[in-house]
Amino acid sequence: MHLKVGLLTTKIIMSTTHTPFVVRFFSATGRKGWVALALFALLTIVAVPSSHLLLPVDHALHIPTFYVTLLGKIMCYAIVAVAMDLIWGYAGVLSLAQGLFFALGAYAFGMYLMREIGLDGVYQSHLADYMVFLDWKEYPWYWKFTEHFLYSMMLVIVAPGLLAFVFGFFVFRSRVKGVYFAIISQAMLYAFLLLFFMNNFGFGGNNGFTDFKRILGYSITSPEMRATLFALSASMLMFALLLGRYLVTSKFGRILTAIRDAEMRVMFLGYNPLWYKLFIWTLAAIICGVAGALYVPQVGIINPSEMATANSIEIAIWTAIGGRGTLIGPAIGAVVVNLSKSWFTVAFPEYWLYFLGLMFVLVTLLLPQGLVGLYQQLRARMVR
Repeated sequence: MHLKVGLLTTKIIMSTTHTPFVVRFFSATGRKGWVALALFALLTIVAVPSSHLLLPVDHALHIPTFYVTLLGKIMCYAIVAVAMDLIWGYAGVLSLAQGLFFALGAYAFGMYLMREIGLDGVYQSHLADYMVFLDWKEYPWYWKFTEHFLYSMMLVIVAPGLLAFVFGFFVFRSRVKGVYFAIISQAMLYAFLLLFFMNNFGFGGNNGFTDFKRILGYSITSPEMRATLFALSASMLMFALLLGRYLVTSKFGRILTAIRDAEMRVMFLGYNPLWYKLFIWTLAAIICGVAGALYVPQVGIINPSEMATANSIEIAIWTAIGGRGTLIGPAIGAVVVNLSKSWFTVAFPEYWLYFLGLMFVLVTLLLPQGLVGLYQQLRARMVR
């Protein structure tokens, strides 16, 4: 039995082609997948922004700003769910720190947004209002160059990516995995939560960043900017799905899933799991950071509550409900859960957490492969 599993692992790892990068990238998604992505792009990048910008407010097909912002926020959550699936569904690493990387990306871009407020603040100072209130005379050294858009974009990538790389290197090198990794990642999350709550840390303490005015000189509340942010969120979601699909269908993805299923056997074949886990862990952190940067101007606020443990646990719930190890499933799970949350918190606000818990328990017991697995089962029965 062990010999068969070892041979199967070897076959999975070695079964890769030598076709060019571009060919493999575009062949990673089947024809139906490309059709679905094209329809999604047409809907989110063309139809929704056009309806929001071109149709009058009283038109039946006009999409109000509230729904554009809500859907844009949910797509940011879907991006985080895809990143979670890369490390949990394909690498078998359950992380409870994705909310931290999401918040770091949001804070990195929020620094630029705060600098864009300028003299429009309450105290009419070049400093952020909370810094004036605390009698600060200048920005801290780590705020340097954050008035530049491109530097802030680089910071969105570097801040979560560097933290994930350093943390992951030492943890994966020590071969920490399973529930122990989840606990350690949660401890790191909580440490940063306490750090960002401190007023003298320079990030607004409990209140965080808010009252944003402009991006690149354009009003952040204008319909054009709302539609642009919505389209960018949709584009990033499609990119994350395509990149994830390419990675998991490549030789790298086969080795990664082999590490998930039989790490010791992969080591015996001469592969070092450290670098494979570290790469996908760092990449997932960067994707979460970009999602956070898209999230903060649409929601209009970022504070330490985004680093709460419950938020990272909820990300894992989205992934499980949608279907772990499918990429598209976690994105669907994030959309379903958050749309349900938007409705339940209005209709039955006191019962929302019970509904979320019930949904997770039912999916775990009855649909171990999530909503995508349910769809595949129903489709197989229809074919019969």
